[in-house]
Amino acid sequence: MDGTPRPPATPAQALSAMDHLIAAHLIGQQEAARRLGLNVTDLTCFGFVLEAGDDLLTAGDLAARAHVTTGAVTGILNRLERAGYVTRRPDPTDRRRVRVAAVPAAVSRVEAVYASHYQRLAALFSDYSPEELAVITDWFTRATALAHESLEDLNRDPEA
Repeated sequence: MDGTPRPPATPAQALSAMDHLIAAHLIGQQEAARRLGLNVTDLTCFGFVLEAGDDLLTAGDLAARAHVTTGAVTGILNRLERAGYVTRRPDPTDRRRVRVAAVPAAVSRVEAVYASHYQRLAALFSDYSPEELAVITDWFTRATALAHESLEDLNRDPEA
C-alpha cells in the first residue's frame, strides 16, 4: 500500500496530537491494570517480562527497564508473583540471581484485555506505507529515548 494522502501538520499540532494519545493510553492502561487486578507500574513491568520472551529478565534488568530501584522491583515482583503473573527461576549461570518468567495463564489474560486494541492498531498501521511506518517507528523510538532522558532528569533533581 502506498499510504493515504494526509494534510500537512505543524509541530504544535503534532505535539497536541501526541499529548492526546498519551492521555488516552494512560487512562487505558489504568483501566487495563484495574481489570487485571494490578497497578499500572506492575502491569508495565509484566509487559517488559512479556517482551523479553524466552530471554528471561533478572530483577536488575527489570529495574533498569522500569527506571525503578532494585528495592522497588522486589516489591513489584512480590505482587506479580502473589497475583499469579510471574514465577522466579534460578539463574542457571549465577545461583545468586533469579530470572523472571511469565505464567502462561496470565499471558492469556493480558492478551485478552489488549486483543481488540492491538487489532485496531494493526488496522491503523495497514493504512500506512512501509516508508511511512519507518518514519513512525523512528519517531516512536527517538521520542521514547527523549522520554527516558526526561525521566532521568526528574530522578536526578526531584525538586526541578
